Amino acid sequence: MKEDQILSKQQQKSKETRDRIFKAAKLIMKKNGYEALSIKNICDAANVSNGSFYHHFKTKDDLLSYYIEDQPSINPEVLTTPKSIDEIIETIIQVYLNYAKYCRALGVDFMANYYTPKNQALNPHIRTERPYPIVTVQTYLEKGITAGVINKDLPLDEVTTDIRMLVIGNVFEWCLNSGTADFEGNIRRSLSKYLEGTLR
Repeated sequence: MKEDQILSKQQQKSKETRDRIFKAAKLIMKKNGYEALSIKNICDAANVSNGSFYHHFKTKDDLLSYYIEDQPSINPEVLTTPKSIDEIIETIIQVYLNYAKYCRALGVDFMANYYTPKNQALNPHIRTERPYPIVTVQTYLEKGITAGVINKDLPLDEVTTDIRMLVIGNVFEWCLNSGTADFEGNIRRSLSKYLEGTLR
């Protein structure tokens, strides 16, 4: 059964409003950049009230973090308890290849404007909990530690921070080259080298 068939009318209406607000923000970001993004501009473009905006999102950065929820999810079977280091490395790479595919769908203009230090949706210490790729990866690494595949003394916070920084660097490189960089190839190469050196 499709998602829109199992949602109540109120839930469906709420989802449609969130999507409309997010699409309006994406359009503003693509055309004019992060600096032009204001709650007033978003509400005007989405044809919703300020109250409606705040019913769904705390801030404009909270809204921007919503785009992560919209990305295609990873097949849960891929994230079962790992049996080897090789499996862990390949699975983490697949999580981020999936993310790269979604970045491409959003477009270089949106991503170039999204990855700014002013966007607090990128700050892992203050953003709301959503299914971010790095949260998925951290949970998966924890499974590997529990299963005894990874050394229990692995500094997990450091590793996930390193992975996040590597991926941000790859997104930046892709945007800097107007989408012509080998996005997926660079992600695979950099993550593979880092994980090989860290997990073995």
